[in-house]
Amino acid sequence: MDYSDIASLSGKGGLFKVLKPTRTGVILESLDEKKQRIPATASQRISVLSDISIYTTDQKGSIPLEDVFRKIYAEFDNDLGVTPTSEPDELKAFVKHIIPNYDEQRVYVSDVKKLIKWYLNIYEYVPELLKEPKEDKKKEEKANEE
Repeated sequence: MDYSDIASLSGKGGLFKVLKPTRTGVILESLDEKKQRIPATASQRISVLSDISIYTTDQKGSIPLEDVFRKIYAEFDNDLGVTPTSEPDELKAFVKHIIPNYDEQRVYVSDVKKLIKWYLNIYEYVPELLKEPKEDKKKEEKANEE
């Protein structure tokens, strides 16, 4: 499983695993202990996590959500020090620590709350996604040998 297999569905809380396509949309399964399956149609807004990024003020303009989650995992593991219900200033300080150049005008507190909820959900149900991919490790090892 990778980030392209996990989606957010507008109007529904939490994350969903993309199971299979149908004629009119896709079948999703909740990424929790309930494993509730729901059909999502083309009229619903589905966002795959691999397509989501956080706005930054640097040349690139954004950083992929996958990279943000890996940074959080490397630094905090499961002890974030904030929750989705923390004060807005605490949430902003948290994201500023992880992404020093995030765009404060375009990244809202609600986005940071969602980021934390999603991170904790992934940490609990698919923690292997937070570790560095094996391909990147192989590339690093080859670079170190040369």
